[in-house]
Amino acid sequence: MDAIDRKIVVLLQEDASLSLAQIAHRVGLSQSPCWKRIQRLEKAGVILKRVALISPESIGVGLTVFVSIETGDHSSAWLGKFAQTVTAMPEVMEFHRMAGDIDYMLRVAVPDMQAYDGFYKRLIDTMPLKNVTSRFSMERVKSTTAYPLPAESRGPAVGKKKR
Repeated sequence: MDAIDRKIVVLLQEDASLSLAQIAHRVGLSQSPCWKRIQRLEKAGVILKRVALISPESIGVGLTVFVSIETGDHSSAWLGKFAQTVTAMPEVMEFHRMAGDIDYMLRVAVPDMQAYDGFYKRLIDTMPLKNVTSRFSMERVKSTTAYPLPAESRGPAVGKKKR
């Protein structure tokens, strides 16, 4: 990614509803080359998708719970079944396999404690788990979906030809 690609990515992370004309103007390109860069960034997997971010409180899912999970089974078959089950649960917003003393971390969004209790019971009924620890968010101090971009990208080259 060159400097213009990085500017495009920063702009789209801030506001994906910007028109092509607005993006092109802000990065100093005409619309056609700007659109080609955006398409190339999408094809390269830099831009995964463009979405609307919703306030969880406004739709009634204002309780955020971080759930750490330890398991006694680390087989690929167990992980496959567990991943399939957990990713199908709509309350799970993020699902991470961790290094360290816990095996998995979930970010769960639910309306209230009663809804979390129902989620928790479904989770522990799915398969054997060694330990499940829930941590309830009291306040969202910072929340962003925008990744910081270094001045020079260390990631894969986008649109660069091999020589």
